[in-house]
Amino acid sequence: MKLTVGQTLKSVVDETALVVVRCPDQDLAVTCGGHEMAPQDAPGERVPAAANGPGVLLGKRYTAEGFDLELLCVKGGDHAVAVNGTEVEQKSAKPLPASD
Repeated sequence: MKLTVGQTLKSVVDETALVVVRCPDQDLAVTCGGHEMAPQDAPGERVPAAANGPGVLLGKRYTAEGFDLELLCVKGGDHAVAVNGTEVEQKSAKPLPASD
């Protein structure tokens, strides 16, 4: 799926919802629980999850190694999120400069 900045993706297996903060100019498969996530306005029903794993936390930013991608969690969930098969990792905060 071609992602755009500001786009909201929703999971078809749980309540997970992510907003695209930064994305590359290429097609990516963002999955949750083994199923591809859908645009927020797409109709659909829940399906059973193929894979369980660490979920995402509300308000945290996530990236996937090897991709210039950043996702913001706006609704947490209980299933693993991955980009093209690479599980996302929580982005760590940048350390502030010391003011001695």
